[in-house]
Amino acid sequence: MIYKIVHETEYLYGDPVSTSHHLLHLAPRAFDRQIVRAGQLEVTPAPAVQSERTDYFGNRCNYFELQEPHRQLTVTSRREVEILPAPVPPPEDGGPPWEAVRDGLLAPRDAEALRAYELTLESPFARASEEALDYARPSFAPGRPLLDAVADLTHRLHQDLAYDPKATVVSTPVSEVLRLRRGVCQDFAHVQLACLRAVGLGARYVSGYLVTTPPPGQPRLVGADASHAWVAVYCPLDGVGWVPFDPTNDLIPDDKHITVAWGRDFGDVTPMRGVIVGGNHHELRVSVDVEPIAVETLAESDDTSG
Repeated sequence: MIYKIVHETEYLYGDPVSTSHHLLHLAPRAFDRQIVRAGQLEVTPAPAVQSERTDYFGNRCNYFELQEPHRQLTVTSRREVEILPAPVPPPEDGGPPWEAVRDGLLAPRDAEALRAYELTLESPFARASEEALDYARPSFAPGRPLLDAVADLTHRLHQDLAYDPKATVVSTPVSEVLRLRRGVCQDFAHVQLACLRAVGLGARYVSGYLVTTPPPGQPRLVGADASHAWVAVYCPLDGVGWVPFDPTNDLIPDDKHITVAWGRDFGDVTPMRGVIVGGNHHELRVSVDVEPIAVETLAESDDTSG
C-alpha cells in the first residue's frame, strides 16, 4: 500500500511572537517494511534557521527558528509512504517464556539487546508503579510465552479502558489512567509500556498514523484523520526483534499503521514542540489526512493460450 499523508498544524497567537524555536517529529521512519517515497515540509512564515538531523532513537527530526514577529504559524508536512508486508510474522508458539526474555536483557549480548535493556527502565510518561505491576501480573503467568502474555495484556487493556478524549491530558500519569479506566491512544500505550517494563521487558512507544475507513456509503472526510500511538516489545528471536501491539484497537499493527517515530514515550516523539517569546494565549488547529493512493502487487500472467 502507498499512502499520501498531509499533517497541518496551525497556531494563532493573541499577541505577536517575537521569536520562536521548534522541534518536529513529522517525518516517517524508513525501515524494513516502510519506504519513504517523497517528503516536503512547509513552514509559514519562512524560518530564519532550518535543519534536519537524526535523534538518539534514529528518528528524523526537523528544527527551525523564526526571528520575525508573527501572530500565526503554519507547519504542513506532506509525505508519501509505501508499507510492505511484515518480513517475518510473529512465531505461532508465542516465542520464548517471558521470564527468559526478561533475564536475557540483564546481560545484553548485542547492540539491539542493549537498546532493549534501555527500554526496560521507566520514563517520564511511563513511570514505574505498583498499580502497573498489579495490573500486569494476571497476564504474565510463570512460563507463559512472551507474545501470548503481551497479546493478553493488550486485550485486557482494550477491554478495561474506554476511549475518551476528554478524560485525560498528555501529562496524566499512568496510575491516574488506571484509576479512571479511560483515555486516548497515548494513554493506552503509556499504560502498556509501564506494565511491560514493570515485569522487566523492553518496550518502546511508537507514534504514527492509523488509516481509517469511512462507514459504507459515506465519503472520506479530508483532514479528519489523527495521529496514533502503539507499542512494540522486544523478542530476541532471529528475524523477529520488535513486535508491535496496538492496545487501543486490540490488534497487531499491519499495513494500515504508518510509523513516524519511536522512543521511550510520547515525550521523545512529540510531533511539534518549542519555545516562544510573546504570544499570550493561542489557538491550535491540527488537520491530518491519510489517503491511500495505490496498491502495488506482483501478478502472474493470465495468458493460458497453448
